[in-house]
Amino acid sequence: MKLTRRSFVQQSAAAAAGLSVFPLAGWTKRAAPSDTLRVGLIGCRNMGFGILEHHLKNRDVVCAALCDVDENVLNDRAATVEKNFSQKPKLFRDFRKLLEQKDIDAVIIGTPDHWHCLQTVYALQAGKDVYVEKPMSNSIEECNIMVRAAKRYNRIVQIGQQQRSGFVFNKAMELIKSGKIGNLRKVNIWANFAYGVGPVIVPDEPVPAGVDYDMWLGPAPERPFNRNRFHGTWRHFWDYGGGLMSDWGVHLLDMGLWAKDLVKAPEKVLVYAANTYSQPRARETFDTMTVCFPKDDFVINFDLTAGIQRGPYDMLYGIAFIGDLGTIVTDRSKVVLYPEWDNEQKKFMGEEYSYTEGKESHGEHVRNFIDCVKSRNQPACPPEIGRAAALHAHFPNIAARSGESILIWDDATGRFTNSQKANELITPVYRKPWELPKV
Repeated sequence: MKLTRRSFVQQSAAAAAGLSVFPLAGWTKRAAPSDTLRVGLIGCRNMGFGILEHHLKNRDVVCAALCDVDENVLNDRAATVEKNFSQKPKLFRDFRKLLEQKDIDAVIIGTPDHWHCLQTVYALQAGKDVYVEKPMSNSIEECNIMVRAAKRYNRIVQIGQQQRSGFVFNKAMELIKSGKIGNLRKVNIWANFAYGVGPVIVPDEPVPAGVDYDMWLGPAPERPFNRNRFHGTWRHFWDYGGGLMSDWGVHLLDMGLWAKDLVKAPEKVLVYAANTYSQPRARETFDTMTVCFPKDDFVINFDLTAGIQRGPYDMLYGIAFIGDLGTIVTDRSKVVLYPEWDNEQKKFMGEEYSYTEGKESHGEHVRNFIDCVKSRNQPACPPEIGRAAALHAHFPNIAARSGESILIWDDATGRFTNSQKANELITPVYRKPWELPKV
């Protein structure tokens, strides 16, 4: 059966076993306690809270606890949960206290990237299932640790690469794998966002009232407080994130890997990276990158230009899957198939396809996680897939930081074969008393 938006929604509804979704406010009917998933959220400010809201729109989920190092954010989010969902979760400033709660079944991790590994492993050790935001972690070795931990503790781990659960990209994969564009030869990806250049430079300042800054830093090196390395803009600094490459790159590169069902690290990456934006900004990451991943029978190209809002096909960001018989162009709102022209037959080599009413798929991804927690089936984006996508983002950053234009990887040894400088960036050094988990 061909995948249509209607059939996709029907399948998703069936997978949810008839569980209804309620509006944000004014509902009281819930699932039976025996069928209710009790979740805790670690990191409440932005995406983490959005994912919690998607959980709470399902009648079989309740919020048992919230945790954040900023009590201003924590109190504000607690008030929102009470107002919109009629629930009063316990509040914590230290995530370890939240994980001690026996009545919590699963945790959502929405903290900065440098916290993902440690908090995920602690949660798994505490017997919790985990929904952790992308990228899976902020380093190669942390990704490896998280894969091992999910297997050892036999818990459900969903990485927040939500495009795996949405109609648009499922439809794109169906078209590719059913041969509609013939042999896939090339995947071209672009991401152009104004925010990628980083914020305007400001001086260091005292820690804001209500913020446990030492806990926010956690395993990252000690540095003075600066608002540019805090809420919202931390991802421009290597200690906490990887810039646009690990923010949008993870999502888009994941789609290039899915087209061929690749779940392994890159064997080779070719990289150009520079800072070409005309104004100085608060940023350590790169604003301009061109990356090439040669594969066995196709190639993935990634082009990043921060500071602009236009790109190919007049799209801010997107992916072009190029085959012998046609090209599929996608973003989160659309999937369009452009058939190739046959000069000899004087006709197109296939049928056009266009769907342009797509939307974000966080809700579907969350529902998939909930269902898998209950069924113990593998979720849409397990750690192995999260690792592959994250490594495709980390390798270009590591190459550029090491001054290398080419990196070659040996997955058996977990090392780059041609750069000691790059190998030094595989494993982070945690600030004491925090220790890199051993699994």
